[in-house]
Amino acid sequence: MADSNGTSRRGFLAGASLGGAAALLGGFGVSPALAAEMAAGRSEKPLKAAFSNAGLQATWCAQGKQAAEYWGKLFNVEVTWFDGELDAVKQRAAVDNMASQKWDFVAIQAFGIGTLTQPVQKMIDAGTPVIDMDTLIAPLDQIKLHSFIAPDNEFMGSSVTQALVNAIGGKGNIIMTQGALGHTGAQGRTRGFESVVKQHPDIKVLDTQPADWDVSKTARLWETYLTKYPKIDAAYFHNDDMALAAYNVMKAHNRTDIKIGGCDAMPPAISAVADGRMYATVRNPSCRIHGGAIVAGVAAVTAGEKTGDGGIPQNVVADGPVVTKNNAAGMLWMEKHFLI
Repeated sequence: MADSNGTSRRGFLAGASLGGAAALLGGFGVSPALAAEMAAGRSEKPLKAAFSNAGLQATWCAQGKQAAEYWGKLFNVEVTWFDGELDAVKQRAAVDNMASQKWDFVAIQAFGIGTLTQPVQKMIDAGTPVIDMDTLIAPLDQIKLHSFIAPDNEFMGSSVTQALVNAIGGKGNIIMTQGALGHTGAQGRTRGFESVVKQHPDIKVLDTQPADWDVSKTARLWETYLTKYPKIDAAYFHNDDMALAAYNVMKAHNRTDIKIGGCDAMPPAISAVADGRMYATVRNPSCRIHGGAIVAGVAAVTAGEKTGDGGIPQNVVADGPVVTKNNAAGMLWMEKHFLI
């Protein structure tokens, strides 16, 4: 959005004074109380933050980058990105590089648990607040992270799986396509899936192989499944990118009768639910998680907010709803403005 002089609201706000920021936020439809609180939390001096997530090939991660940069402008934070490239070794090299530099705060979504512990500990030892996003860098009792902001992955897995089971009448064949096995979010989604299917003895799980969030790997798996299994009633995917990649393979094989469920509720998946290509998805609020990391980092640096009582909880649950045709349009609007 731009004014008559062509100045974008984001750029204008990034250069605004503290008082002006509150007025501008109010002008964007933010409540006066919230606008005042956000403006007061904005850093007077520019801050430098480093971010990394699993890989920008994944649309959830790409949206998270956009959200972090948007909220960074609101709060006077320059965000530098270190792409994980959907590869634990490549992300480790990127985070080693990150740890060799000085930052006001850092936010990371690890590709896999335990892969980044050493460079993250180095930054913590240097006094840098580290916010963990979406998946555990290491168990919370083993590393002093500033906070862990993540959804309830078991809820996401169970809610979509239950929707699929209901859709096929509680009986039939189902396949789960997992994300990366070392990703604690994927592990939670698997537990959610398993908690539902074990309650339904007439549901048969045909396969549960991981595709590591990779759409090409997903397509190859599903080429095999559609040849191997003449009857597949439902399919649960750990993210929407994989679900839609598999749908394209199903369509090519004239197997679009399979009920599909995903996670993340990215805009293409919301559209797919609305037009019937996907049966269900659930929001993993990328914008809330990445934007929340900005707010948490700024509060730690400018206000000295600590972890625990009176400060930020060690574990912040950032949830989103199951997406239906009824709430699809509102969800798209919220994502467009980096609110969920």
